Amino acid sequence: MAPRRAVRLSPREPAHAVCVVGVETPVDVRNDVPKGAKTFGVSGSSEVKVYMLYDPARVPEPAGRARWPLDADVDVVVVADTVSKDLNDLRVKVSYFESQEAGALGHSMLYLTGVDVSLDADTSRTGKVKKGSVDKKTWRWGSRGSGAILLVNCDRDAVHGSREDLHASHLRSLEDLQDMSPVVLSCRGPDELFESHKLFLKASLPDSRRLRVFCARGGTSLSNYKQVLGPHHQSYEVERRPGERDIKFYVEGLTFPDTSFSGLVSLSASLVDTEALSEASLFTDSVTFRVAPWIMTPNTQPPLELYVCSVTDAHGHNDKFLKDMAHLALKANCNLVVVPRVENRNDRWIQDEMEFGYIDAPHKSFPVVFDSPRNRGLRDFALKKILGPDFGYVTREIEYAGASGLDSFGNLDVSPPVTVGNREYPLGRILIGGSFPKSSGRRMARVVRDFLQAQQVQAPVELYSDWLSVGHVDEFMTFVPTSDQKGFRLLLASPSACLQLFQEKKEEGYGEALQFEGLKHKMKRSINDILADKHLKRDSIHVQECIDWNRAVLKRELGLAESDIVDIPQLFFLKGAYAEAFFPDMVNMVVLGKYLGIPKPFGPLINGRCCLEEKVRSLLEPLGLHCIFIDDFLFYHQLLGEIHCGTNVRRKPFTFRWWNSVP
Repeated sequence: MAPRRAVRLSPREPAHAVCVVGVETPVDVRNDVPKGAKTFGVSGSSEVKVYMLYDPARVPEPAGRARWPLDADVDVVVVADTVSKDLNDLRVKVSYFESQEAGALGHSMLYLTGVDVSLDADTSRTGKVKKGSVDKKTWRWGSRGSGAILLVNCDRDAVHGSREDLHASHLRSLEDLQDMSPVVLSCRGPDELFESHKLFLKASLPDSRRLRVFCARGGTSLSNYKQVLGPHHQSYEVERRPGERDIKFYVEGLTFPDTSFSGLVSLSASLVDTEALSEASLFTDSVTFRVAPWIMTPNTQPPLELYVCSVTDAHGHNDKFLKDMAHLALKANCNLVVVPRVENRNDRWIQDEMEFGYIDAPHKSFPVVFDSPRNRGLRDFALKKILGPDFGYVTREIEYAGASGLDSFGNLDVSPPVTVGNREYPLGRILIGGSFPKSSGRRMARVVRDFLQAQQVQAPVELYSDWLSVGHVDEFMTFVPTSDQKGFRLLLASPSACLQLFQEKKEEGYGEALQFEGLKHKMKRSINDILADKHLKRDSIHVQECIDWNRAVLKRELGLAESDIVDIPQLFFLKGAYAEAFFPDMVNMVVLGKYLGIPKPFGPLINGRCCLEEKVRSLLEPLGLHCIFIDDFLFYHQLLGEIHCGTNVRRKPFTFRWWNSVP
């Protein structure tokens, strides 16, 4: 706030002022002085501290009875140490002298009323409101940082209602208060003072559209909680009742950080003298909040729930696939959620429809589902079936054009925590697929990219996925947790590794072993035939170049070494200008802790065992992983998707708190 105007003193009549405890009040001792006065001295009651402000290099401190020259560059400030019991019960006396030895020529009296006015929130990030924070206006990142945090109230605690709680202008459930950040307005002082002085709670116009404040008046009725600030209310005259010392408020966020919103919002409380000519504000205290970002969880986080859709098509019902998922979830000690056809409308691509994440504040944390703009059969599932008590919802819609395939969330992933040079990313980095740099290919919608970027804590990296027919990053990469010091590996699809494996098997005498053995409706291809296929070889070289370009980006942006990457044998073929998987794409797997649900590749059988499966086992099982190969050929692979596309996993949040990072 602006420096307070000094209180002017006069020997002819006493002056009166309201002094906020702990806040300096400047005093003008030169406005009206007795004739002949050359020095002055100041004294005060025990509850008042008096400070002389001066430059020691230019003004010598007086000896003896501390009489200061009136013509010296010395300012006087007073600070009340305690709250007054009555009006004007604190005293400051200024005496004027002609010389050091002479008696006083006159005195000016200042009577103070000490009040305690402060606006406090959980700026120390302990989960509780603590009074007395030094700098509540500045929000600082890092483990030594400070600043209050708001959650977007995007769950639905009310039993009745179809949308998030933030859409309601009134409190719908007492449980909803747990999602909000408490704020306390201290207003301690003589009751008579508040008959001529008012308290106002305020937010700027932009901030009032991004938060909502409820005033709490105790009790267990919803009527005890009144909305006082929000989209249509910037200012609130606080009703202070006689004897009231603290007034409690609850604050909720209404929107996530985005391209036009940094995430910072502020509240201020002002003490206003209503008897002054222009209702002068005597003191303002402010608190700055940061709205908590939406955070993704990588494959290295333990699974909580596995989602999969029950569907029917020309091949029948995917019962066998659902049983395989149930078996996998049981092994991983993970809850299985089967979405019935009436809810998915025969849309099986649940990974593409949504992404699970969470929001976190010192006082509360809950999962939040990010609904993609693809809007196909599953378009209503997240809003209607996942949004609920302590389960939030957020989406971004594309206004001017329909969603492209790259807007599906199979094209959205996040790395485990990484360190790149001296820069730490303790929550990992978001990965999305797009076009080759400076080309005019497909990209994820700007509204989604802007949203992800604005969260700050998982700085996104854009990869090149437009070379794929579907165009999703999960078609050529995934992360798996490992039991070693590194804690994870990046798996990349590799045509080169596949051709090398097949060449080795040919040289071992297995050239006539057949790819797709055991599949009724797929033409079988021998290893010799595959290696002799010039078109497939050409396509493989092209795809490998695309993956290698991404490999270099991932190494650079995630700080990875070659030893952190595992090449998974995989072949692709070009259909027009875009690539599709030649056999079920094994990196498009579902990761449930150490258990991996991998698309069964139906590779050449050698001594009764699939050589592709055996190769993958040899690469991953030494890392402490269990490879479970699952047939997804008819219901997923033939429709240009695999297991990861047809499943979704909610995972445990990070134990690391996002505000301790430094973006």
